[in-house]
Amino acid sequence: MKLVFATNNLNKLAEVQKMLPNSIELLSLKDIHCFDDIEETATTLDGNAKIKANHITQKFGFNCFADDTGLEVESLDGQPGVYSARYAGEPSNSENNMQKLLTELNKNQDDNKNRKAQFRTSICLNLNGQQFLFNGICKGEILTEKQGEKGFGYDPIFQPEGFQKSFAQMTSEEKNTISHRGLAIKKLIEFLKANA
Repeated sequence: MKLVFATNNLNKLAEVQKMLPNSIELLSLKDIHCFDDIEETATTLDGNAKIKANHITQKFGFNCFADDTGLEVESLDGQPGVYSARYAGEPSNSENNMQKLLTELNKNQDDNKNRKAQFRTSICLNLNGQQFLFNGICKGEILTEKQGEKGFGYDPIFQPEGFQKSFAQMTSEEKNTISHRGLAIKKLIEFLKANA
């Protein structure tokens, strides 16, 4: 079965490819010659995932899934949320995003620092004319400084609940077991195994 993952993020693609069964051939946007700049204009993660999946299915005719992920920080009223990738402005830059988040947290807090946060991933699957949504959440906290060299995005400053290290200090296998995207992808894979 061929399935397009509507992302240009090669890190995400590699993470997901490791988790899928061999019966599913995962295609990237590059594989289907899609170089469109798909604007994520929705105000929710579900909405952005739908926009991307629908664009591929309608224009290219492939079964497809797309995801959108946000980091929601409790003391910042859920920010950066749906704007996580572009939190520090365009073009998207992980270093700038992390620096802005750490600055905002330090500015907004007193000695009782609430650094609770969660990553949320929403996946929209368009399969044989039907649409399905899957969600995954990983709770944790924002560290005071970057730790680790692995991963991408906010991984160096996010420490998942129950662990003493950041996502960026974990192997991809460790991270996939507990991460927001890993949990959402597991739900997607279970569904595909049952329905493909």
